Amino acid sequence: MNRVSFVIPCYRSEHTLLSVVAEIEDAMKKLSQYEYEIILVNDCSPDHTWQTIRGLCRENPRIKGIDFAKNFGQHAALMAGLRVSRGDYVVCLDDDGQTPANEVDKLLQKLEEGYDAVYAKYEHKQHAAYRNLGSKINELMLRMMLDKPAELYISSYFAVKRFIVEDMVRYENSFPYVIGLVLRATRNITNVVVCHRERQEGTSGYTLNKLIALWLNGFTAFSVKPLRITTAIGVCCAILGFLYGIYTVVKKFINPAVPLGFSSIMAAQVFFGGMIMIMLGLIGEYIGRIYISLNNSPQYVVKERINMDDHQDGDHANPYFL
Repeated sequence: MNRVSFVIPCYRSEHTLLSVVAEIEDAMKKLSQYEYEIILVNDCSPDHTWQTIRGLCRENPRIKGIDFAKNFGQHAALMAGLRVSRGDYVVCLDDDGQTPANEVDKLLQKLEEGYDAVYAKYEHKQHAAYRNLGSKINELMLRMMLDKPAELYISSYFAVKRFIVEDMVRYENSFPYVIGLVLRATRNITNVVVCHRERQEGTSGYTLNKLIALWLNGFTAFSVKPLRITTAIGVCCAILGFLYGIYTVVKKFINPAVPLGFSSIMAAQVFFGGMIMIMLGLIGEYIGRIYISLNNSPQYVVKERINMDDHQDGDHANPYFL
């Protein structure tokens, strides 16, 4: 009998988490061929999310709780859940009820058909406008920087096989990016269409600043293409500057009375100076991340675990599969 682990990062979800867990339990009752566990990772939520998780764990030993010491972000929470998961299949979804847990059978069926990873695809997303715009930008960047197949839709609701999880958790650097880890491990990925619900309560934890930080994290952690792009831009700027210099000299010889032009010189200096600063900043971003990684900065710090052995972390069997 195959086992399924559900990993749910939790933040400001004290009022939605109960219904999400109940929906998972109802869905798995219909899928009697699977055993399951639910791993809830509290990303240092400022409300009573951890108390809600505590209550759920007391009621059902299949539910495991992890509490972070501070906010480390959604992808760090996913990595913590993946490390303690024991399912042959691992399903990751949101804590706000927008991702339909009752359609998990669609994802599991695709894994059974032989795919290594399955992402839910939403025909009509119910996110705010800036989130939808952010998703489009993210889609473009993933294709450019991480060579994501153009036809593949990426979302926060996905399922992967055990060997993919084992490869993902080998990544121990400070800036995890789950999408990059999946694409690094396999290209045998497909989509299934599911319904995307409207948010019933609260707002998304992803602000514009967090989205930008997430993109930057993914591209600098899993691709050197930004450096290659800046090199190409630098070459183009150097060629433009050289050609402009030739043009200026030729113009002076043809018509000595024409002034060289202070404004054009300043414009060129500002342009090339700005490009140099951007490139230096990008290089500095890479160097800074290398420095942080060399200092062994943790992906996350766990404050408390519930329904897990004290030593359960990647190499020990999970005694709570029922």
